[in-house]
Amino acid sequence: MTTSDPSAPTPATASAASPEADTDTRSAEPDSSPSTTQAWVVDPAGPLIGDVTVRGSKNAVTKHLVATMLATTPSTIRNCPAIGDVDITVQMLEALGCTVERTNGSATVDPTSLSSSRVPLTFSGMNRIPILMVGPLLHRVGEAFIPLVGGDDIGSRPLDFHLAALRRMGAEVEITGDGLEAKADRLKGAHIELPYPSVGATETVLMSAVLADGRTVLDGGALEPEVIELALFLQRMGAQIEMRPNRRYVIDGVESLTGAEQVLEGDRIEAFSYLVAGLITGGQVTVHGCSQDRLVTAISTLHRMGARFEITDDSVSARAGHLSPAAVETDTHPGFMTDWQSPMVALFTQCEGLSVMYETVYENRFTYVPALNKMGAQIQPYNTPLGSVRGRFVGSSTPCSVVVRGKTRLQGADVVVPDIRGGFAYVLAAAAAEGTSTITGTHHLDRGYNTPIANFEALGLKIRRALVPLPDRA
Repeated sequence: MTTSDPSAPTPATASAASPEADTDTRSAEPDSSPSTTQAWVVDPAGPLIGDVTVRGSKNAVTKHLVATMLATTPSTIRNCPAIGDVDITVQMLEALGCTVERTNGSATVDPTSLSSSRVPLTFSGMNRIPILMVGPLLHRVGEAFIPLVGGDDIGSRPLDFHLAALRRMGAEVEITGDGLEAKADRLKGAHIELPYPSVGATETVLMSAVLADGRTVLDGGALEPEVIELALFLQRMGAQIEMRPNRRYVIDGVESLTGAEQVLEGDRIEAFSYLVAGLITGGQVTVHGCSQDRLVTAISTLHRMGARFEITDDSVSARAGHLSPAAVETDTHPGFMTDWQSPMVALFTQCEGLSVMYETVYENRFTYVPALNKMGAQIQPYNTPLGSVRGRFVGSSTPCSVVVRGKTRLQGADVVVPDIRGGFAYVLAAAAAEGTSTITGTHHLDRGYNTPIANFEALGLKIRRALVPLPDRA
């Protein structure tokens, strides 16, 4: 039982609420009716100025929670963000029999009572965390069922890499109408080569290999900071993991792992997004809790555009100047992060001249562009790869590049959030616009950002939660 949150949300509502959320603006909300929905209402109030402290990464915390299943004793994860994806992951762990206690930004998971091998169907389509549970469940129970995975609608994100790796390690895997069934007496070490350095597939291999029989060699693995953070946590638990040149991981399976403690590093996506909030409004935001080394590419890109930085051991601050246009292409780490893409495109609208963004990681990441154009942006999508990286989705029916003409005068509008990162771009544009914006579909934002309303209010933005009529999608 999650002892710190006796009224934890059910799976159907977990993505829209969090036990440590900004309760000053959320707890008094009336329940929505069939004809209304939750929204954020934004009234721009000039430059955003102030300080924001980010907690641990969304892209790390859920993976650490899953990894606790591998141990024979409890583990504690500290600096956890108050986000919906944590609630969902905790509820899945509890459904499998684990005990979870959450207090003051920490989560302690006791896996000793884990007894079920099946993640309930009620979690179908909520996020992509269940696929990472397959390896740990095979080690603990010998079989696993997970419902169909979900997550943001940002294009094709097949499970092929995950399934191929599990099969290479000896698992019997079958896709059914409800989800994925897997069985294995014991996973065995194998040589696995990923065709693309997928973050999720790398994490699946790491959590499947640490207790496997023999050595696993993974070539083409992802090197994102959140993946390294997971590998370090597994090493604290007793795993034998080595990193070699050229994206190679070598994992020697051990007989058992014990619980460990780890303080999560700050969320580099949130940190970048709040720095852009200051720049897009002509202000200055100082971000605490995310070290400079996690933002190197972001800082250098913004610096070339004219932003000015003050960097200490404890904070990164960016202030606006005359911002020049830029050509940016996303890539795997240490390239420009795909999750930084939508805030950067919003910022391009306030730079004088033509800017280009080329997306190489996900197939359908520009779904937010029509709403920005509705707000007055001039963004033209293209199916042409406008960059140097070899595109994975050239020839797709969805655009892989956009050209942004700035500086444009943005106007408040009613918009619907398509996904977590695109939704944050709407808030940034609304903060820089003239007039009120009403943003619906904000459950996506609550799923991925720690106390966002409180953070924006601290920066001076007039933002509030409200019930509004359901938007017309026609």
